[in-house]
Amino acid sequence: MSPPSPKPSAPKPSAPKPSAPKPSAPKPSAPKRSAPKRSAPGSSAPASLAVPLPPPRDPGSPYRVCLVCLGNICRSPMAETVLRGALADAGLAEAVTLDSSGTGDWHVGQQMYPQARRALARRGYDGSTHRARQFRASWFPDRDLILAMDAGNLAALRRMAGPEDRDRIRLFGEVGGLGEIGGGEIPDPYGGNEGDFAYVLDLLGAAAPVIAAGLAELLGHSGTPA
Repeated sequence: MSPPSPKPSAPKPSAPKPSAPKPSAPKPSAPKRSAPKRSAPGSSAPASLAVPLPPPRDPGSPYRVCLVCLGNICRSPMAETVLRGALADAGLAEAVTLDSSGTGDWHVGQQMYPQARRALARRGYDGSTHRARQFRASWFPDRDLILAMDAGNLAALRRMAGPEDRDRIRLFGEVGGLGEIGGGEIPDPYGGNEGDFAYVLDLLGAAAPVIAAGLAELLGHSGTPA
């Protein structure tokens, strides 16, 4: 008689596989910005604006314009610098006041982006005194016109504004006659090369005299520098 065969032993449970660690939530950061698409701005003389600019809130005071981009270190301070020169050429240096800001707070207190300062310097402008600021909803009553650099900035500003202020928020490029170039938007050159910044300056340089001419017409200015 043969001995009974041994009972098969139960398989040993395998060790559990270590689970993958849960990724930590990413820290908020400034949005990524794509390189600007280029189309040559026109070289025609400043024309009348298709849409009238909003009237001054206080006709006895300078007309107040704020230029707004995302972080206030590239487009809006470059636009402020270029438009200031166009206003001086049109004799509006005392009739219009300018400032700039950003919809985000990532760069508050910082200087203009180095490539932006260098691009301005190559064309004879000085951007060394600029310090970035964030736009506040409380600023609306103190501005006659707010010019956004792109559709995202425009939407953000209009969300912040009350119904009485929304018509005072426009696209810089659209007011400046660049509606056929990128829909009037000024592309963000942040992180781009020298050519990207030069292209943005070309757009700003084409739009600024148109805006200055529109402001001269609105304010009944003769256009002769003081």
